[in-house]
Amino acid sequence: MAELATIARPYAEALFKACRADLAATAVWLDELATIAANDQLLQFAHGPKVTAQQTFDVVSGVAKTALPEKARNFLRVLIDNSRLNALPEIAVQFRALKNAQTGSSDAVVYSAFALDGAALAELAKTLELRFKRKLNVQVEIEPALIGGVRVVVGDEVLDTSVKARLEQMKVALIA
Repeated sequence: MAELATIARPYAEALFKACRADLAATAVWLDELATIAANDQLLQFAHGPKVTAQQTFDVVSGVAKTALPEKARNFLRVLIDNSRLNALPEIAVQFRALKNAQTGSSDAVVYSAFALDGAALAELAKTLELRFKRKLNVQVEIEPALIGGVRVVVGDEVLDTSVKARLEQMKVALIA
């Protein structure tokens, strides 16, 4: 949705400039607010004709798991007052891209059939950083359908070493 990206860009850039001193903490509360704002029922409530901006703010801030800092509350109020709550997930994506560009890193999602302990995740992250030749912010998601191994997504690059992928390759080779 190009229009949403266009709407989100100035908000993401302004937030990035305002919070340059503490980007990591800002990313945490922004991701939490983006997750909340992605809820369809919340957006339906927020766009109700009889719902005030204060009621929407109270609901969103009440759902947040942690206490929001003053900058987060002010940012949320601006979005709600300008009817831009639906752009919050895209704002978070663009903010993370700006943050990654400044730090020279990329986001990596590791899909694994099983949970990875701290040591295994650290070793995997180190290996992936060598493979992709950049610093990675690794996030793990469990996907039992992989059977074993991992599938790594970094931007538009995919490294699939899962058992499921190998079985698919064998299937294609046998059918051909």
